[in-house]
Parts: sequence; C-alpha cells; structure tokens
Amino acid sequence: MDPTLSDDRGGRNIERAGQWQLAWWKFKRHKLAVAGGIVVILIYLVAAFAEFLAPYGPGDYSARYTYAPPQPLNIWNGESLGLFVNGYSVKVNPDSLAREFVIDPEIVIPVGLFVEGAPYKMWGLFESNIHLIGPLDASDPMYLWGADRLGRDMLSRVIHGARISMTIGLVGVGMSLFLGILLGGISGYYGGQVDNFIQRLIEFLLAIPTIPLWMGLAAAIPPTLSPIQVYFMITVILSLVGWTGLARVIRGRFMAIKNEDFVTAARLDGTSELGIMMRHMAPSFASHIIASVTLAIPAMILAETALSFLGIGLRPPVVSWGVLLQEAQNIRSVALAPWLLVPGAAVIITVLALNFLGDGLRDAADPYSD
Repeated sequence: MDPTLSDDRGGRNIERAGQWQLAWWKFKRHKLAVAGGIVVILIYLVAAFAEFLAPYGPGDYSARYTYAPPQPLNIWNGESLGLFVNGYSVKVNPDSLAREFVIDPEIVIPVGLFVEGAPYKMWGLFESNIHLIGPLDASDPMYLWGADRLGRDMLSRVIHGARISMTIGLVGVGMSLFLGILLGGISGYYGGQVDNFIQRLIEFLLAIPTIPLWMGLAAAIPPTLSPIQVYFMITVILSLVGWTGLARVIRGRFMAIKNEDFVTAARLDGTSELGIMMRHMAPSFASHIIASVTLAIPAMILAETALSFLGIGLRPPVVSWGVLLQEAQNIRSVALAPWLLVPGAAVIITVLALNFLGDGLRDAADPYSD
C-alpha cells in the first residue's frame, strides 16, 4: 500500500476521506473530549428522563426529615444480597443542644428498582408512577444525597434541575447562534459601514461588565410573570448578550471566503444574498460553528446559575441548579448540611465536560491541526 494514502494509526485511507470523517478520526484521539462527550450525553439523558430517574417529585417534602444526612446505598447486609439503606435515629448535639439525624445501622430500609411511587406525566404525555429506584415501602425515608430545609430529596431535585439548567443552555445558544450567524455574516459579507456599525455594537456590548448587565436586564423582568415566562425571558437575556463572540468568528470566516468561486457561482445563478450566506457560506464551516456552540453552552449554564443564585433569575417553584444553590447562601445551613452544595458539583462537572468536548471538537474541526 502506498504510505501516502494512509496514516500511521491503522492504515486508514486519509486522502479519500471526507471532512467529517477526518474530523471524527481526530476527535477520537482526544481522550478527554471523548470522555466529556460521554458525560454530556449521560447528563442530557438524565434531564430527558428526570421523572423516571428521580425517586421523588421536585416538590415532594417531609417536614419530619429536614436536613436529613445522605444515606449510603448498600447491597450486602451481612447475610444476603439486596439493595437497602439504613434508617435514621435522632440524637441531641451536646454543644448546640439541637436535634440531629444520624444513620442507624440497626434500621434497614429495603430499596428496589422500578418501584411504584409518586405519579407523574413523562414529557407531559405519558402517565406513570414507576421510578428507577426507591424504597419498597413508600412511607420509609430514602435520601441518598440528603434532604434540604423542607425535607425535600436533594437527589431528585438535582435530577429535575438538570432539565432546566441544561435546556436553557441549548435554547440560549440556539438563539445566540442565529443572531451570531446572521449579524456576523452580514458584517463579513457586506463590509463597509454595515461592518463598522455591527463591530462597534459588539465592542459596546463587550465593554459592559457581564454580571451587572445581566443583573440590570434580569431585574427588569416583572415579578408577576409565570415561571414559564420568566424562563423565556432569562433565555432571551442570555441570548442577547451571548451572540457577540460567535458573530466575530463568523465575520472572519465570511470575509475569508466571500470571494471564493462557489460564492460567485451562486451569485451569478441568481441566489439571494441571504441564501448565499445561509445555504452556501455558513455550511462550509459548519464544523467550526459546532465547536463554538459547544464551548458557548457552559457559559450559558453558568450565567443562568449565577442569576438564579443571586435571586434575579429563575425563581421557585422552578427547579434549576442555580435555584437549588440559593439554599447554600446561608452559612449556617451549609455548616449543618454540606450536601446542599451538591448542585454546585453538578455545575462544575457539566461545565468541565462541555469544555473538554468543545476543545476536542475545535481541534478536530481545525484542518491544519495534526
């Protein structure tokens, strides 16, 4: 075999491979990116099937078990195999004289898979009451990640919060993608005064400190709006600020290829200017757009988390990771129940996974990288 027709990793024919196949080969060599992609897929699957995966509903509470500590899930009770958790007993703290829950190894609570629990409607379409995991007796407590100040299961609330936090990133990036391609494409394609105006607008938006800008826009949302309307408004706010970086990338790409032969051919064929930009020019660097979008989603998730944490974003009864972290603003609560910081760990893992995935996609999309 001619050595010029294959690379040094398995004899693959690289001269006949297409752009996407070459990108896939390079992406697979980026181990962190592959791991990040797997984690991201798993998180979105959790968000999609939140009702089934969560042991309880996001608002289910038991005032009897406020700040109950996490119960380790066990499979061996010393005599036989089987899922179970140990129950709670109450003791008095000798220092604060407050009542506290402690894990009691003498109390065994059987746990099962695909058990009946609180009814729900999957995606608003299918009614069911089957949960992936839960206590065999619904009256028994099971808090694998602990409980909050109202006795609500943190695991269930983090799972339900993934749906809001992850989808607001997708929707926000989708709107930013449209604005970035449209305004960046117009800027790079036409140039001149149009380009000058759009670039000055981008510089103006970038010059404003991000957090105060978000706070000012979010504070303008009327408190009387429904949770769905607030969700939509927060998405719009994040999109209005998040398109600037992508627009600059798109502008540079459009300026580089606007005089290429295929663009001239489309123009002579009578294709409209918007059609040339969207149907011919933008798809030519779709891989770069995908990489930019993947790197923009973590910024959207962090922005929503910051706004909700500050109390000017999403508000209860909506459950997102930022809303859950509001519980962690109270130092006393965190000292008594450090498991309230679990949503922060979920944000960190998600952002790192998306960044690793974005780095891998960016390197794979670069035709000049090895």
